[in-house]
Amino acid sequence: MARRLAASGALADVTGDGPLMLSLPDIRCAACISTVERALEAHPGVTSARVNLTLKRATVEAAPDVTPEALIETVAAAGYTAHELDSSALSSTATDKQGRELLMRLAVAGFAAMNVMLLSVAVWSGAADATRDLFHWISAAIAIPAVSFAAQPFFRNAWAALSRGRLNMDVPITLAILLALGTSLYETAHSGEHAYFDAAISLTFFLLGGRYLDHRTRAIARSAAEELAALEVPRADKLVDGAEQSVNVSELRPGDLIRVRPGGRMPVDGVIAEGVSELDRSLLTGETLPVFAEPGREVSAGEVNLTGPLTVRVTAAGKDSSLHRMADLVAMAETTRNRYTSLADRAAGLYAPGVHILSFAAAVGWYLYTWDARLALNIAAAVLIITCPCALGLAVPAVTTAASGRLFKKGMLIKSGTALERLAEVDTVVFDKTGTLTLGTPEVQGVGEYDARTLAIVAGLSEASSHPLSRALSQAVATAGVVAEPVGDLVEVPGYGTEGLWQGRRVRLGRAAWVGAAASAETSAWLLMEGEAPVRFSFADRMRPGAEQAVQGLRQAGLTVLLISGDSEPAVRAFAARLGIEDVMAEALPDDKVARVNALTADGHRVLMVGDGLNDTAALAAAHASISPATALDAARVASDIVLLGEDIGPISAAVTTSRSAVRRIKENFSIATLYNFIAVPIAIAGFATPLAAALAMSASSITVSLNSLRLR
Repeated sequence: MARRLAASGALADVTGDGPLMLSLPDIRCAACISTVERALEAHPGVTSARVNLTLKRATVEAAPDVTPEALIETVAAAGYTAHELDSSALSSTATDKQGRELLMRLAVAGFAAMNVMLLSVAVWSGAADATRDLFHWISAAIAIPAVSFAAQPFFRNAWAALSRGRLNMDVPITLAILLALGTSLYETAHSGEHAYFDAAISLTFFLLGGRYLDHRTRAIARSAAEELAALEVPRADKLVDGAEQSVNVSELRPGDLIRVRPGGRMPVDGVIAEGVSELDRSLLTGETLPVFAEPGREVSAGEVNLTGPLTVRVTAAGKDSSLHRMADLVAMAETTRNRYTSLADRAAGLYAPGVHILSFAAAVGWYLYTWDARLALNIAAAVLIITCPCALGLAVPAVTTAASGRLFKKGMLIKSGTALERLAEVDTVVFDKTGTLTLGTPEVQGVGEYDARTLAIVAGLSEASSHPLSRALSQAVATAGVVAEPVGDLVEVPGYGTEGLWQGRRVRLGRAAWVGAAASAETSAWLLMEGEAPVRFSFADRMRPGAEQAVQGLRQAGLTVLLISGDSEPAVRAFAARLGIEDVMAEALPDDKVARVNALTADGHRVLMVGDGLNDTAALAAAHASISPATALDAARVASDIVLLGEDIGPISAAVTTSRSAVRRIKENFSIATLYNFIAVPIAIAGFATPLAAALAMSASSITVSLNSLRLR
C-alpha cells in the first residue's frame, strides 16, 4: 500500500501506512511549488506529489520503501530545506468542516426564506380566509424543518450557555426563533391573520450570514502547541553496541547515544560525544551564524546539524526536551489570550438580559391588561424578533470582513476573529530581528571589490557545500557573471569549511582559525590560496523591504518600538541603530522573550509582537496581538493573529490604523442598533409590529449596519 506524505516544512513520522510529513519553510511562490513537486515526483517510488503553499507542506504518494530521509535529500538537491514532522501530533481534520457546515445551513435557510417570502407577499397583498390559511400552512411546512436544520448552531450555543447558568447572544436569538415559530403555528391552527414564519427563517438566514462572515475572517489553523509538538523528530538512530537502530524518540533515555547525520534535526537535548560539525540554531534562537559544534557542546532539540555526523549523548527526550517545554509555554500563553472578551461578547452581555426583560415585561403587561394569553405571547414574540439581533449579529463580522479585505489588498491575512479589536488596543510593538526585520539570509558585502580570479575560485569551492554562507557566496558570484574555476579533490571538512586543489595549489574556504586568519566580530568566510594571504568575505543580513517605513509609521501612530533578538549583541545593536530603535535586547532565549512580553503586559502595556521563528512562538502567543511573515516557521504563523503575505513589512503600521478605524465602525454599528431598538421596541410593545413590519425593520437595520461597515473599504 502506498504511503502518504504531507510536506509543510518538516517530514514525518512513523512506519507503514501512517502519513509522513515534510515541512518546507523556504517555499514562497508558484515556482517553488512546481520545482519541489517535480523533484519529488522524479524520485524513484513516488507516484504523486502536491505542495500546499499556505501550509508549506507537500502531500506525496509513495511506495512503502521510500524513506523520509531520502525525500528530504531530494528536496535539498532541488535547493530547498525540509524537516521531519510528526503527523500524529497534528489534528487529523485537514478540511474546514465548520465553514462547510455553516455554508450548507446558510444555503438551506436562504432557499427556504425565498420561498416563504413569496408566500408572505401573497398574504400581505390581501389573501384571506382559506387561501391565507393554505399559504400559512405551506410556509410552516417549509420554515419549520428548514429552521430546525439551519438554526442548529444557535440552538447548540444557547443551550451550552444556559447549561452553565449564563446568557449569550444566541439565547435571545434562539428564543425569538422558537417563539416566532410557535406563535405562528398556533395562529395558523386557529386561522389567525398574522404569522411570523417569514421573520423566523429570515432571521435565521441573516444571522447565519453574519456567523459565516465571522468565520471567514479567520484562517482555519491548528493550535500552535500542536505545531510545536509536531516539530519534534519522531525517530532517532540509537547506537546499540556500535550499530545504528532506528527507534521512537519516546524510547530514548538519558545516557543513550544517538547518531545525527548532516542535514538532520536534533531529536533530543544532549551533549556531543563525538564528531565535529556546525549547527543551525536560527529556528530556536534567531542566531544568523552557524555555531561550531565539537565534543562537549550542549545541543537542543530542533537544532539542525549542517556538515558532519555527530554522536550525541541524550540528556532529555520527549516531554522533557526544551522543544516540548516551549510547546507548553505556547499552550499556556494561548490560554491567557483566549480570555480576551470581544466587543460582541460584551454587547451580548448587555443585550441578552435586556431583551428578555423587555419581552417578559411586555407579555406580562399585555396579559394583565387584556387577559388574553394569545395576544400577550404574540407581542412578546414581536419584541424578541424586532429588537434587532440581526444588526447586532452583523455589527462585528461585517466590519471585520471589510477590514480584512482592505488589509488583504495590502498583503496581510487576518487569522483571528478578535485580532482587529486587540490590535487597535496595542501601545507597544516588539520586533524580532532575524527573518522579521531582516530576510534571514546572509548577503555578501562588496562583491565588486574582489578580482575575478578570487571570485572564480570561491565559486568553485562554494558550489560543493550546502553551508548557508557557501550558498550565499555561490549565488553572489553567479550574479556578478563570474564563471567558477574547476577545483579538484574537493573535500568538506565538517565544522571548518571546504578545501581542494586549484592548478596544483591547496585552496580553502571556511572559518578564520582554519585558514590562519584572525577572527572577526562580523559574520565572515575566509579564502586561503596556498602561498597568499587569506581573503575575507563579509556578510550581512539583508533588511526586509518596508522595515524603516514600518518602524516610522508605528512611531507616528504613537506606539513604542522595541527590538528583541537572539542574535549577538554587536549585530543587534548595529541593526537597531540603522532603524533608530533605542530599546534593544540581544542574545535573548525564547523564555527571555516571553518574559519580557509578560513584564510589559504586567506594567499595563498592550503588546504587539512581530516575529517569525520557533524562538518567537511563545512570545507571539503571549502578546496582546501578534504578526508574522508568511516565510515564518509554521508554528510561528499559527500562533500569530495576522500573517504578512509578501516580503514587505511596511503594511504593519497600516494594520494598526485600519484596526483602530474598524473598532470605531463596530462601536458605530452598536450605536445604530441601539438607536434602532429605541425606536422599534416601543412600536413592538405597543402591539403595532406586524410580521411585515418586523421583516422590513430587520432588513433595514441589517442593510444600514452593512453599509456603515463598507465605509472601511
